[in-house]
Amino acid sequence: MQVTETLNEGLKHEFKISVPASDLDAKADAKLVDLKDKVRLNGFRPGKVPVAHLKKIYGRSVMAETIDQTISDTNRKIFEDRGFRLAGEPKITMPTEKNEVDDLLTGKTDLTYTVAIEVVPPIQLADFKTFSVEKPVVDVADADVDDAINRIAEGSRPYNAKAEGAKAEKGDRITINFKGTINGEAFEGGTGEGIQVVIGAGQFIPGFEDQLIGIGANETRTLKVSFPKNYLNDKLAGQPAEFETTATLIEAPGETKIDDDFAKTLGLESLDKLKELMRERLKGEFAGATRQRVKRALLDRLDESHKFEAPPSLVEEEFNLMWNSIKAEMDSSGKTFADENTTEEAAKEEYHKIADRRVRLGLVLSEIGEKNKITVTDDEVSRAVIERARQVPGREKEVWDYYRSNAQALAQLRAPIYEDKVVDFILELANVTEKKVTKEELFKDEDAEKTAA
Repeated sequence: MQVTETLNEGLKHEFKISVPASDLDAKADAKLVDLKDKVRLNGFRPGKVPVAHLKKIYGRSVMAETIDQTISDTNRKIFEDRGFRLAGEPKITMPTEKNEVDDLLTGKTDLTYTVAIEVVPPIQLADFKTFSVEKPVVDVADADVDDAINRIAEGSRPYNAKAEGAKAEKGDRITINFKGTINGEAFEGGTGEGIQVVIGAGQFIPGFEDQLIGIGANETRTLKVSFPKNYLNDKLAGQPAEFETTATLIEAPGETKIDDDFAKTLGLESLDKLKELMRERLKGEFAGATRQRVKRALLDRLDESHKFEAPPSLVEEEFNLMWNSIKAEMDSSGKTFADENTTEEAAKEEYHKIADRRVRLGLVLSEIGEKNKITVTDDEVSRAVIERARQVPGREKEVWDYYRSNAQALAQLRAPIYEDKVVDFILELANVTEKKVTKEELFKDEDAEKTAA
C-alpha cells in the first residue's frame, strides 16, 4: 500500500492512497472462505461449495464490501498515525467510470482513491488557576419582595363599574363588541363580543387601546389601526383595518388589600408565607442571572486565552445556522438591515466573527472535558428530559418518547449539561471573587448575556 500526502495547507490535508489488487483479492478470498460455511446452494452440501463458484456468484458484492472496509481501515490508520482529530467527515474520491469500476470489482486493477480532510488544530489549554472571575451578587431586599407581590396583586385586582356617563381612562377595563374590516371586507377572527380590554395593557394591536380613551358605555367608535408587519397571521400583517367598536361596560380598577386573606386566595396560609415564597423565587432568579454573568465572563476569558484557527468548515456551518435563522426572522417581521442601522455585508461580517468564537469555544470546552474525563451521566440526561416533560402537563409521555427515539434531540439536551459541567470545573480552579451589585446592574445587558457562546 502506498500513501502520498498531496495537500498540506493549514488545517486541510489530502492523501492519495493506492492499494494493490492482490491485497484486495486476498481479503476478498478470505471473506469468501468464511462465506462458504454459511451459504446454502442447491447441488452442494453445506460447507462444500467451491470458493471459485462462490466468487462467480458473490465476487463483486464481496469485493465491494472489501473495498469499503479497506478504505475505512486505511483512513483510520492514516489519521491515527498522524494524531489527526477530524473536524468533519472525510471526503473520498474514487473512480466513477464504468470500466474502471468493473475492473476494480473484478480484481483486475489496484484501488486508487483520494481522501480530503479538515482537522482540528492542537489546542494548548491555559492554566485556569490564573483566571480571575468576578461574581456579581445581589441580596434580595424587602422592597424587591414587596414589588413582586404588588405585581401579583395588580394582576388580580377587582374592577368596579363606573358611574353612568363616566368616560374611559387609561387603566380602566372596558367590555367591548367589535367588528373589523379591511378595505370594507370582514376578515376571519376580526369580530368579538364581550371582550374585556384594559386600556394601556398592550393586549391589542398598537393604537387600538389608546383610541378607547374617552369612550362611554353604549358608545360606538370606529377605530383605525394597522396590523404590525410581524403579525403572526401573514394575511393581516401590515394591513390597515377599521374596527367598529361598541363599549358595553366601563370599569375602574379597585385596590387589592395585601394581607393574609390575599395570600389565602393564592393557596397560602398567610402573608408571611407568601413573602417567604417570593423571597426564595427571587433568590433563584438572581442566582440564575449571576450564573449567566459569571459564565459569560469565563467564556470571554477562554476566548482571549485560546486564539487559534478554527476549522473553516465548522465556522461556515455555524454561520449558516445563525444566518438562516436571522433571515427567517427578518422575513417574518418585515425588518431590513437598514432598520438595524447596518448593511447585509456588515451583518455577515459580524456574525462570521460570532460563529468563529462559538466554534473555538466549543472546541476548547470539548478539549477540557476530554482531558479531565468530564462526562454526562444517563441519570443527568434523564433528569433533563423529566424537567422538559414537566413543562408540558398532560404530554409527559409524548416528550419522553420523543427524546427516547430521537438521538439528535437527546444530544442537544446533553450538550448544555456537558458545557455547564466543564464551566463548573474551571470555576473550581479559577479565582472567583464576589462583588455586591444592585439588581439593575445584575440585569444590565441581559440580551448580550443570551448571545454568549
